[in-house]
Amino acid sequence: MNTAVVLAVVAAFFTATSSVCQRLGAKDEPVGRFGPGLVLRLVRRPIWLAGIGSMILGFVFQFVALHFGDLALVQPILSSELLWVLAYMGVIGTIKVRRRDWLAASFMAVGLGIFLFVASPHGGHLHASGVKWWFAGVSSLGLAVIVATVAYIPHRGRPPSPSRRAASLGVATGISWGFTAALIKELSSHTGGGVGGILGAWSTYAIVVIGALSVVLSSHALQAGPIAASQPGFTIVDPLIASLLGVFIFGEHIDLGLEHLVPEAVAMALLVIGVLWLSGSQLVHGSDAPAGKDGQAEPGEDLDLDKARREFSPRSH
Repeated sequence: MNTAVVLAVVAAFFTATSSVCQRLGAKDEPVGRFGPGLVLRLVRRPIWLAGIGSMILGFVFQFVALHFGDLALVQPILSSELLWVLAYMGVIGTIKVRRRDWLAASFMAVGLGIFLFVASPHGGHLHASGVKWWFAGVSSLGLAVIVATVAYIPHRGRPPSPSRRAASLGVATGISWGFTAALIKELSSHTGGGVGGILGAWSTYAIVVIGALSVVLSSHALQAGPIAASQPGFTIVDPLIASLLGVFIFGEHIDLGLEHLVPEAVAMALLVIGVLWLSGSQLVHGSDAPAGKDGQAEPGEDLDLDKARREFSPRSH
């Protein structure tokens, strides 16, 4: 269990680094139609590629962590990613990270972790029928498509704000990542067969396809608006969806007895308070720029690439 915890913390660090690098690479891109075109443009930017490299490292550590521990143990720890992101923003952000923001992020991470710890999904199996996988896949990806569509629907005749667009796409990305986590758990059961076992598993190729879709979603989320708007969707929705899928697909059991309801209610209250506090933060709304000439709002300047270069480049003597 200790091994899984350490690996999950390292995975959270790398996924946070990935989000920051991708945001720095994508924030100056103009808002356009949803599609792979954005990724094709971003792939020419070293900072964005560094983010993809960090994402791959996060995937590797998550994969190994899930081999040593259950989804219910690993996924809540990954929610600490939000704290790592705030730490980055404190160093290279153009908007000050206030104590209330740290408390909000801590409430969200702690609330989610306590809820899943008390609910304690356990037992189950590593394989499931094709019918269950198809139902879970269609439901998860269908929901992700619906939420992503909301990001582009005008509100009262006006285009959605950068924060709203980023938040909606962040939730859609979290759903996609949650399903990917379930696929990773299935794939981890084939590691005993070596490279042949991994290459022969259907989940390997499903991860490639869903992973590519997740990259497109996350790129648009991080391009659309402030990273503080998209990150909660990444860090909260992902483990919740993964845990629900663990129950549905792998037959894990959740403790919902009377003795567990009070701490679960407290945990959910912390999570809701954290979300509400962060939703009103200047990190989310303070950098929303007014609409441009074409009526489209410009992405917020929540991270500074030049400042990042100064902070992380070797010091001259």
